[in-house]
Amino acid sequence: MKKTSLLPTDGEVSRYVELSLGRRFIRNQLAALSIILLGMMVTLSLLTRTFLTATNIFNVLRAFSWIAIASFGQSIVIIGGGIDLSAGSNMALSGIVAGMFLVREYGVALSVTLGLLITLLVGLANGAMVSKTKLPPFIATLGTMSIVRGFCYGMTEGWPIRNLPRPFLALGQTDVSVLIWQIPLPAILMVLFAILCSILLGRTKLGYHIYAVGGNEYAAELSGINVDRVKIIAFTLSGLFAGIGGILMTARLGVAAPTAAQGYELDIIAAAVIGGISLSGGEGNVWGALIGAAIMQILRNALVLLGFPAYWQPAAIGAVIIGAVMIDMYRKKKA
Repeated sequence: MKKTSLLPTDGEVSRYVELSLGRRFIRNQLAALSIILLGMMVTLSLLTRTFLTATNIFNVLRAFSWIAIASFGQSIVIIGGGIDLSAGSNMALSGIVAGMFLVREYGVALSVTLGLLITLLVGLANGAMVSKTKLPPFIATLGTMSIVRGFCYGMTEGWPIRNLPRPFLALGQTDVSVLIWQIPLPAILMVLFAILCSILLGRTKLGYHIYAVGGNEYAAELSGINVDRVKIIAFTLSGLFAGIGGILMTARLGVAAPTAAQGYELDIIAAAVIGGISLSGGEGNVWGALIGAAIMQILRNALVLLGFPAYWQPAAIGAVIIGAVMIDMYRKKKA
């Protein structure tokens, strides 16, 4: 009679190690996204001569910086179990309010502060509607999106605000010398805000509460967390970060237009979703949103460099969003 050993064989151990590493890789979506981003960059550097030029790389960084900053606030809301559809309209509103005071010579600091204050108040209103009146976040922010966009058109009568002062334009157009590179100021601010948001979510009591509310609102309430307060703060931060993104975008473009950031809601939410932030709440981080925004912008840049018509860009972004959600579902199933 053949004896069987209860100890695993070397082959079984190696297979177990391989499966464990595979599960860890699936769970660590941030690592997977980083590899995807690196793969895209390597492929484009082989297919085109211009992708890895300093001018193109820094233009890409500048172009997605305000989307990424707005997506940080969106990420906080989604992690907390909500969604903010008014982010794009808020971006336009902050630029218009700042622009209106700038052309009246109120000064850059005061004008920017007022532009951010108005979007912060819009975020506060969103949070109050969701927490106090129990409106679904989708409905509340959908209505706010339309109201804010209407204010943008009403305050300007449909005309863009021009002749903004140079000190304000410098916020979006200045390059900062770092070692041998000239890095766009919006890109530097993007990284700084990512660090701050990462500390907020990962190292503070409020951050833990946001994850708890997004993971299981009922359990969070039973544990003594003030759920309404957490939601109000999350939506307020979303309004603030959308306003910051709008200020930088307006400074870069040089005009404050009521049509600015039209449809950016999709890009902002897509950056978070592609970055591994689960739409069901309670999972993800802002670094994923930053990488998600980078992937979208590099994809757009790739379509341009490879000669694809700009009309196909929304289709490509939509396909990437669907793929990201499918990967998230698969990852949860295997976890």
